[in-house]
Amino acid sequence: MIEVLVVDDDVRVARVNAAYVEKVPGFHVAGEAHNAAEALHRVDTLPRLDLVLLDHYLPDGTGLTVVQEMRRRGHQTDVIMVTAARDVSTVQAAMRHGALQYLVKPFAFAGLRVKLEAYAELRRTLDGGGEAEQAQVDRIFGALSAPSEPRLPKGHSPTTAELVRQALMSAEEPLSAQEIAERTGVSRQTAQRYLKLLERTGRTRLTLKYGDAGRPEHRYAWVTP
Repeated sequence: MIEVLVVDDDVRVARVNAAYVEKVPGFHVAGEAHNAAEALHRVDTLPRLDLVLLDHYLPDGTGLTVVQEMRRRGHQTDVIMVTAARDVSTVQAAMRHGALQYLVKPFAFAGLRVKLEAYAELRRTLDGGGEAEQAQVDRIFGALSAPSEPRLPKGHSPTTAELVRQALMSAEEPLSAQEIAERTGVSRQTAQRYLKLLERTGRTRLTLKYGDAGRPEHRYAWVTP
């Protein structure tokens, strides 16, 4: 599991972001913090920490000062900035201080999920160690440049795709298109269209359930990265 510290001055926002993190397979929230001092204390004392989701505007400092102090104390924990700060100078400073990603508020769950999945892919790429050929270097930097939102074909809605994805992730067993339709409120035809898209992109796994008679039922399960 990738252990994550969520830092945001707004307690409600921190809880929402923490809930988002917990929905992404392979990630676990190790703690929350609501100001710079608390964030640094958590970084110092948590038994294991891999990633900090860091707000920039904090009541007793900025996210950038937190990153600077983390590095001064010898912590090499990875950082993704999650903030409403949009000015280019802040974005540039975050890059120079070693932030791996920068996610601008407000954002949907899908935006954060893509960043986290890109980060997980980066860690998998780096796990091998040793020397890297150019192709591997390209994969490393490619993982960091993942888009903020999933790219969908024309005519597909990110909101509907997210509803289908959530239904699949929360299910304890594979679901049919009809079951997805009932859980999301979309038509069976719409559910089938999005399920086929997710299957083509490798996000779902198709299985066949054979009944007593007739055609086998198509059932879909979310593929954990």
